[in-house]
Amino acid sequence: MDNRFFERPVLNSPYQYPARHWELDAQGQPTQQIIEHRRRAEFITPIPKPRKRKGTNKQQDLVFDEGKGLSTQEQQYDPTPIINELRRHVDRWRALPNPNDWQVTPETARWENDARRCHINWVILDSDWEAEFCRVAESHPRVKAYVKNHNLGLEVPYRYGSETRVYLPDFIVLIDDGKGEDDLLHLIVEIKGYRREDAKAKKSTMETYWVPGVNNHGKYCRWAFAEFTEVYQIESDFAAKVEAEFNKLIEKTVG
Repeated sequence: MDNRFFERPVLNSPYQYPARHWELDAQGQPTQQIIEHRRRAEFITPIPKPRKRKGTNKQQDLVFDEGKGLSTQEQQYDPTPIINELRRHVDRWRALPNPNDWQVTPETARWENDARRCHINWVILDSDWEAEFCRVAESHPRVKAYVKNHNLGLEVPYRYGSETRVYLPDFIVLIDDGKGEDDLLHLIVEIKGYRREDAKAKKSTMETYWVPGVNNHGKYCRWAFAEFTEVYQIESDFAAKVEAEFNKLIEKTVG
């Protein structure tokens, strides 16, 4: 008896596109044949029955089963054909050769930190220019350490109109501004490609309330705030521009 299906039921890696599947007959039994494409989705979903209403003259519900014999008066089912349509759209997106046409930033996009500059080994990137910022921060002579504010708990409450919101800054950079290793400047850096109206409220809160308040308290080191606002103006030498802007930002902050 041919038992290839039972000897190797899983054909595809969980980290790759499912390009093959075992063929099943009409009764759902394996035919021992491998089909060289992804299996079509043929799920069915039970449709909850409506709540009963009082009254005796109730119109009988219509049963839509498209002639497939799936649904009955007792239980209706939806074969959900939209799954295969969505898969076709995703396949077309995956076939785009140029990453610039994807219009997304993968959640797994990461920057491997220099251990001499950051105690965390990876930065989870929200954009490509954040990766460029990491490169510049690591190479700048005044930067002693930096970190992406990811799950670190640094949150700043602010008001946008009549609504109370929470602001999560992008980066924290430790800068040696000449006052010694024991008194480094904590620079909060925000990278904004598209500056929405709420970004103005965040910047105003940081510069008007949060930074002066923490610095006047005197027990939580020295802090400053800076914002990149021209990251979308990509010129021929993007790296040189970002590095130049970062240099000006630090010089202005510590000057």
